[in-house]
Amino acid sequence: MNSQYISTAIKIFAIFIVFYFNCFGLIAQSTPKKYIAFKSFDKFDIDGKANEPSWQKSKWSENFVDIEGKKNPKYQTRMKMLWDEKYLYIYAELMEPHVWGNLKERDTIIFYNNDFEIFIDPDGDTHNYYEFEMNALNTIWDLYLSKPYRNQGAILDAWDFKNLLSAVHINGTLNDPSDVDRSWSVEIAIPWSFKTEPGRKTSVPENKYWRINFSRVNWDFQITKKKYYRKQDPITRKFMKEKNWVWSPQGVINMHEPEHWGYVYFTTAEIGSDTKFTIPKDEHIKWFLYEIYRAYLKNEEVTSALKSKIIFKKHIEVKINKDAFGWDIWTVSPFTNQILTISDDGKFESIKQE
Repeated sequence: MNSQYISTAIKIFAIFIVFYFNCFGLIAQSTPKKYIAFKSFDKFDIDGKANEPSWQKSKWSENFVDIEGKKNPKYQTRMKMLWDEKYLYIYAELMEPHVWGNLKERDTIIFYNNDFEIFIDPDGDTHNYYEFEMNALNTIWDLYLSKPYRNQGAILDAWDFKNLLSAVHINGTLNDPSDVDRSWSVEIAIPWSFKTEPGRKTSVPENKYWRINFSRVNWDFQITKKKYYRKQDPITRKFMKEKNWVWSPQGVINMHEPEHWGYVYFTTAEIGSDTKFTIPKDEHIKWFLYEIYRAYLKNEEVTSALKSKIIFKKHIEVKINKDAFGWDIWTVSPFTNQILTISDDGKFESIKQE
């Protein structure tokens, strides 16, 4: 048997394997992370230190990973979350031997420094979400996005988290190249009222979940005249590429694909109790719908095989409708009988059948 025949046979077999696994839903998908946020029993002093008993009893998240989920970051990052009737609390620890920052004006582009970032999509439809960034100087950039960048939505840079509290604690010395630091930590209190419509009562998502993700941007640096700066290529003088480390991997270098974000469940159970949260089955179907959506958006061929998948032993068949006004991708959930649909502008909806 000649080598060309063997090579051709291997290629045909590989194509069959990909086809089979895709059709029957056996290719492992990158499952978003989940975190259970307990209700605090303390009054917090937002100082960046997290010394309160509620913080001490709460659990750390998994260590952050590279944004694509392919490798482990150079420095450890992890976070905790708590809540009460007024605030959502976030604490994060960022290991860093050289803590520095030079951006001091609010709503400047904070990720040009090393930073910590929060992304929040309360209803999980990938539209109308919020972004927060802060550096080691406690300089903040917060904004509202009506849609992801891929869908050309409005970006309100002047939007603010009203009455937000934040603080940074540095385990070392800020902006001092002569020593080695250990870490910096951030503590943030976001009022639930940030998403309350005028005239409406603020609601707290007790025993419900939100889609949330966290990111850390880390730059290589250079020291010039005893000051830190982002490192530049010595030939092109362009800045070296930043590192992006996240809680729930995106699978792509883009935080603005909210369908990849993690799940945070706000339990009323006692801190430290063995509380479980299971991601709803319809969310698994939603992930599949967004796989189809992203491919269709890129004008990639979406064959019948790609629109079929087995999820929890149920056959899911995705349909694509086109008309003069646009297109949408949809299916009917065998678990809830809801119509699950993504419109051409990327918005997800779950619609009760008549």
